[in-house]
Amino acid sequence: MRNGILAVVGGTPLIQLSRVLRHRQVTLFVKLEQFNPGGSMKDRPALEIIEHGLGTGQIGPQTVVIESSSGNMGIGLAQACLYHKLRFICVVDLKTTAQNVCLLKAYRSEVETVTEPDAATGEYLPARIRRVKEMLTLYPDSFWPNQYANERNSRAHHRTMHEIATQLNGDIDYLFCATSTCGTLRGCSEYIKERGLTTKVIAVDAKGSVIFDRQKGKRLIPGHGAALVPALYREDLADCYVHVTDEDCVVGCHRLLQEEAILAGGSSGAIISAIDGFCHKMSNGSVCVAILPDRGERYLDTIYCDEWLREHFGELLWKKTTAAPIPAIATS
Repeated sequence: MRNGILAVVGGTPLIQLSRVLRHRQVTLFVKLEQFNPGGSMKDRPALEIIEHGLGTGQIGPQTVVIESSSGNMGIGLAQACLYHKLRFICVVDLKTTAQNVCLLKAYRSEVETVTEPDAATGEYLPARIRRVKEMLTLYPDSFWPNQYANERNSRAHHRTMHEIATQLNGDIDYLFCATSTCGTLRGCSEYIKERGLTTKVIAVDAKGSVIFDRQKGKRLIPGHGAALVPALYREDLADCYVHVTDEDCVVGCHRLLQEEAILAGGSSGAIISAIDGFCHKMSNGSVCVAILPDRGERYLDTIYCDEWLREHFGELLWKKTTAAPIPAIATS
């Protein structure tokens, strides 16, 4: 049995929403992963990987843990490493938000910033991974969690899906899951198949991500989609996928906030927009579950910042997201 703060990783609330999709004839539940102590669903694989490393001897008291992350996985690892008194170095890039860097440092992590994207792809992720591999050679006693390929990442989300299925007695028609490392997608998909559930898995990917259609493009929202196809990806993980734009992410986030008072991160907004667009393919009364990955506080200088919205999307979208609140909904 775990002690301390790590004992409350997982077991996050599953709640029903009645407003954000009230014009659709579906029942929507959301899994609020922002209630993990580090603020995101990445607490789950971070803890799973670190504790497995400690248990197998891959990680010892003097081991330096080194990982590439744009934010949430780094913060989850920082929390787990600090609790276990391990040195942690997080390799980030210039797109990593100042708030995430501050959080990493607050958890006593060392932050290594990659300032130039990969020359061949123009992306930061390959450059970050290359820097991790370089740093591993500098520290003889080091460990790379490798969230992109470590099956402990996906294994951690068997529990996520177990929590959902148990609470709803397996009565789930659709599961909507955002993609990045594909850890959550793979873990939930594996659990569904192993337990013989009839749930259809819908992957929500960023337009410009290469995971599904290999059409690389510019993306603004960190932590959603990927510049490289993750090693955890398998072709049979999802029944289908939905691509959403950065604008969809922003609009979905503001709808969640305005209509449900939920301050959530960018990929949560992506999922809400994806469900809204997918509803015409579902039968009336379908039960949908959305896994909302993280807190919105980490996006106060982007998605929830008026100046940022105007700069990247113009006045029209800014007006749409800052419109007057919807009228109060009568309840019995």
